[in-house]
Amino acid sequence: MTTETAANRVTPRAPRNATRSRSANVLLWIGQVVAAAMFLMAGGSKLAGAAPMVAMFATIGIGQWFRYLTGTIEVVSAVLLLIPSLAFFGAAALASTMAGAIFTHLFIIGGNPAVPIVLLAITAIVAWVRRPSFLTR
Repeated sequence: MTTETAANRVTPRAPRNATRSRSANVLLWIGQVVAAAMFLMAGGSKLAGAAPMVAMFATIGIGQWFRYLTGTIEVVSAVLLLIPSLAFFGAAALASTMAGAIFTHLFIIGGNPAVPIVLLAITAIVAWVRRPSFLTR
């Protein structure tokens, strides 16, 4: 005769954790794709020489070479966001770029830094979650 108690009853918890992990991974990929699309558009407009970008970088005062550099970083890093083994490197480069963009908005060109702040948050989360194993030791 056996009696079943709450202590010896096994509750299946693995599927719930697996589902949570899967949903977190899906949310992370959605963030990566959205960020990649935004950076491809922004970087592409910088590289294409869109008039608002030329004017903004003229206001910054460093020179138009900086527009090309920033656009290249954004486009290349956006592509890296979509490659799982390289997503960390793209996200880290973009997070650094967004930190500079926030500083520039606050102290040089003015305007609302909300978009760079959101993009910094997304890319920082991606960089943290996708960091390589040699950085977690």
